[in-house]
Amino acid sequence: MEDDAPVIYGLEFQARALTPQTAETDAIRFLVGTQSLKYDNQIHIIDFDDENNIINKNVLLHQVGEIWHISASPADKGVLATCYSKTSDSKVMTCAAVWRMPKELESGSHESPDDSSSNAQTLELLCHLDNTAHGNMAGVLWEPMGDGKKLISLADNHLLLWDLQESSSKAVLSNSAALEGKGQLKFTSGRWSPHHNCTQVATANDTAIRGWDIRTMSQIYCIESAHGQLVRDLDFNPNKQYYLASCGDDCKVKFWDTRNVSEPVKTLEEHSHWVWNVRYNHSHDQLVLTASSDSRVILSNMVSISSEPFGHLVDDEELSDQEDQHQEDKIKEPLQDSIIATYEEHEDSVYAVEWSSADPWLFASLSYDGRLVINRVPRALKYHILL
Repeated sequence: MEDDAPVIYGLEFQARALTPQTAETDAIRFLVGTQSLKYDNQIHIIDFDDENNIINKNVLLHQVGEIWHISASPADKGVLATCYSKTSDSKVMTCAAVWRMPKELESGSHESPDDSSSNAQTLELLCHLDNTAHGNMAGVLWEPMGDGKKLISLADNHLLLWDLQESSSKAVLSNSAALEGKGQLKFTSGRWSPHHNCTQVATANDTAIRGWDIRTMSQIYCIESAHGQLVRDLDFNPNKQYYLASCGDDCKVKFWDTRNVSEPVKTLEEHSHWVWNVRYNHSHDQLVLTASSDSRVILSNMVSISSEPFGHLVDDEELSDQEDQHQEDKIKEPLQDSIIATYEEHEDSVYAVEWSSADPWLFASLSYDGRLVINRVPRALKYHILL
């Protein structure tokens, strides 16, 4: 019987980079990247065995430097991209590269070796996303639902579109755009929209959010002061094509309709410190996760702006007349937004939270002290949404 209790795993290294293994839709699997100045950095492959409520891990060496961002190919289980810092000529640069893990680790549900630290394996470098001309890499975005051959990197004030060629051993720059204007012209994060045939990307820089059409590399919309302070993260609603969530150092989470960006559709003010991360559930878009430096993860039910604002509608034919009347009364009122749960298993800033790509009810969060926590949507709510 599944339990709502969290499962906690300690990496023994500081860490801030987390991604689900996007192409793995059967096994529950996350990748975590470490930030260590003293030791070789690592990527921990975390397999969650939900029947026995235990975590199995495998370790890959990432010797090139501290990992700031990690993202997994949507099409190939074995491929991932990292942004990492390296020192050259006494300057610290943030670079990006695409890697392949060893074949035997590509699929989930492996048993952990007894002493897994001693047999860490190495990543194979596929290619660098060369940023010598463009500055520091803030993130790498894969084309959603794509074939794993197109990605975007954000480097200082440049938005760079790459094509991976020759079995991903070569990255060719196919287009680019640059931020222009006053203020802090450095991208902090971005998301590639799964809508509009994957032709749109949203980026954050300073307090602004911008939308781009990657066919023309032109700006489609701009929300100048989206947050009172730095915007940290963005996410698109998977089911409503114009809806975008953002969060930032003003402790707020905001929801936007990109067709009319003068005001947010909704604002959440539940965190007491910087909000690093916001993520929509892939199947049930009323479920939104946020992670913050207040060391909490909050699960919100944003049902009023979801694709099912009246809850799950029941088929008319299944209802008797009396029930029918009752149902009609009920249907007229949209459901209320609420905080479902606040998770307090972390003691340090929570830099990342991600839904599993295999189980819509399960998510992982990561705090800077290297604590990874796996949690589930409370069972009562899960059945309420399903029924």
